[in-house]
Amino acid sequence: MKQNIMVGCDLHDGTMVLRLVGANGKTLGGLYSTGKKGRQEMFDALKTESKMAGGAPIYLAYEASGLGFTLYDEAVKEGIQCFVLAPSKIEKSVKQRKNKTDAKDAEALLELVRCHVLAGKKMPAIWIPDAELRDDRELMRERLELGEEAARIKTKIRSLLKRYEIKLPKETGKGWSKKTESFLRKESDESVVLGPQGCEVLGSLMRQLEALEKEIKVLEKGFKDLARKPRYQKPVEKLVELKGVGLLTALVFMTEMGELERFRNRRQVGSYMGLAPSVNESGESGDRKGHITRHGSKGLRKVLCQAVWSSIRHGGKEREFYDKLVEKNSNKKKIAVVASMRRLAVRMWHVGIAAQKAA
Repeated sequence: MKQNIMVGCDLHDGTMVLRLVGANGKTLGGLYSTGKKGRQEMFDALKTESKMAGGAPIYLAYEASGLGFTLYDEAVKEGIQCFVLAPSKIEKSVKQRKNKTDAKDAEALLELVRCHVLAGKKMPAIWIPDAELRDDRELMRERLELGEEAARIKTKIRSLLKRYEIKLPKETGKGWSKKTESFLRKESDESVVLGPQGCEVLGSLMRQLEALEKEIKVLEKGFKDLARKPRYQKPVEKLVELKGVGLLTALVFMTEMGELERFRNRRQVGSYMGLAPSVNESGESGDRKGHITRHGSKGLRKVLCQAVWSSIRHGGKEREFYDKLVEKNSNKKKIAVVASMRRLAVRMWHVGIAAQKAA
């Protein structure tokens, strides 16, 4: 029987706990530091096992984490077949969740590798973006996070005003405008209602908001340059022609989705975005649909939601589609919004693929 070196790696910020099937077919353990030196020591040990088994192929699996894909990149360079697994797709019993250790986690990962190598079972592996795409994602994700932080500060300002029973003048409008900011700055300097400490807090929040808005403008210049890159230019030009879709939404879509042609149908697109309903079917019970899975990029779902509401406000087919769903069940408007998001996402997928082929 052909030998294989199979490895389950429980990866942490400081350590890597290994369980592996070595050259003699026995299950072994190992502990290495997560740093560059520790990773190289691990690779050298695995290659030694491989040589002892006559050059047996090495299969390594670990769970995706905030550490990124450094371990994957280095493993591939070393000639190791590496899998980065989605934690949400790894089945764990109640007993396993309550009796959890690093060694047991590594053992569970090793079992997945064994099932894949020896029985051909599909691994719950994620798609690995190339280095350039990962870098582009960093820019877009930071832009979204800054926007969320600015929104949180605006909410804190509104809450502060509410506690002191201060209402914004009608001329400031319903949204957040320059007149709104001018009124708030005046309040932070001269308000009698707020009191000295309240004025200090409002001034601090306004300074934080101003700093965030400056950073947002800097990043906006960066993603405008990103939109002119050959890999994005044509798809983005076509995507922004869709109602409700702006430059930010188009770029977040392209960077988070990656290679559009890897999706075979609209179901896979919806599933990847976490817009597919969960399913609960067992025995004689029917196919019951639950809430959406919310797998994948939270930021992508957020910009899609904003795009959908923008397109609904402008009327047209998007509004008609939304209204028809609301008419069926007026108490579940959120379902209509999610369905509209999925519909828009699929349209963007089709438009993006067509633009890439035409480029």
